[in-house]
Amino acid sequence: MMTIKFNTIDNFDVKGKTVLVRVDINSPVDPNSGIILDDTRMKLHSETLKELSNKGAKVVILAHQSRPGKKDFTTLEQHKNVLSRNLDVDVKYIDSIFSHEAKEAIKNLNNGQILLLENVRFFSEESISKTPKEQSQTLIPQNLAPLIDIFVNDAFAAAHRSQPSLVGFTPILPSAAGRLMEKELKIIQNAIDNVEHPCVFVLGGMKSDDSIDVMENVLKNGTADYVLTSGLVANILLLAAGYDIGKINKKFIKDRGYCYLVKKSKKLLKNYESKIVYPKDVAVENKQGLREDVSVENIPNLSIFDIGIESIKEYAKIIRSAKTIFANGPAGVFEEPKFAMGTEDILNAIANSKGFSIIGGGHIAAATTAMGFQNDVNHISSGGGACINLLSGKNLVAVQALIESAKK
Repeated sequence: MMTIKFNTIDNFDVKGKTVLVRVDINSPVDPNSGIILDDTRMKLHSETLKELSNKGAKVVILAHQSRPGKKDFTTLEQHKNVLSRNLDVDVKYIDSIFSHEAKEAIKNLNNGQILLLENVRFFSEESISKTPKEQSQTLIPQNLAPLIDIFVNDAFAAAHRSQPSLVGFTPILPSAAGRLMEKELKIIQNAIDNVEHPCVFVLGGMKSDDSIDVMENVLKNGTADYVLTSGLVANILLLAAGYDIGKINKKFIKDRGYCYLVKKSKKLLKNYESKIVYPKDVAVENKQGLREDVSVENIPNLSIFDIGIESIKEYAKIIRSAKTIFANGPAGVFEEPKFAMGTEDILNAIANSKGFSIIGGGHIAAATTAMGFQNDVNHISSGGGACINLLSGKNLVAVQALIESAKK
């Protein structure tokens, strides 16, 4: 089992204490109505928030929604309503972070009450990355810390970011991981540390730099027996292996600034050719607007939207024999029904496998739930970026900050 090097809620008596909890309730929002379309993340954090409230803590929540410039960058007023419904508690809300009104609202909390502060990303310092010590001197921690007894970080999905609300309180307040953070780290780290073979990594989606970092790490350290590639990752591998993927797909790779990944993939193929699996065939949209599966030897100059049927069969066979499976990123444009086959069949194979399965966050998590496989996998991570950072052997800066805080 993983050795816990950080404090958890169990390390503190929270009754009557003011506890600041950083959560990640960043949710899909309808840009026209402002209505929250999915409350999954609210549900995930409810264990931590309910426990603290039931133990008599005065709970103050810090959270973000989207980022400046995006259509769903909005206040947390709607989040307050959804949280209240999920927690069965009347969550209070104030539309500022450290104004006089916000500070008074914190001071006036009774035991068990919950207060949600405004979207931390409304404050410009929140988008700047610095060390925890430097962040502890910024305005959000400096203004709120004097009113707070304990800081709890439950935002696993944002744990790879070094922002004031995530790492700025750990140098100046007693700090702990919330239940969701604790659970994510235990499950993912245990699966990595005690991996059962054969171990299969299924890497797809658009964030190819992250996926290829993971591939490099798990092949180098012997964790992976097979890496199955799909999505943009597969296109990069096919190009690296010498296949003509068509001008339109080459341009897409170039426009995203991923040419360096083709060079990196060539090296990986040279060193681990027997362990890296790329598609035998791919799906394109033909001139009639229909799905057409074509061999990788004969890819036309059309956008690749999925892996082909022969590849799906091969991938499913490898997955079914695995004892540990990590999946990150969809196989294709699964939102388009005719190109959902690769993602759906891979998830179906994972769901029916006897192996221990972890689904990374983001789009693959959404696809798992949308396609009805959420109860047939062992763990769906709440954080794509954080999960993939762990798998690629990188430290999560917010977790490291909790570890440093516990040493004190």
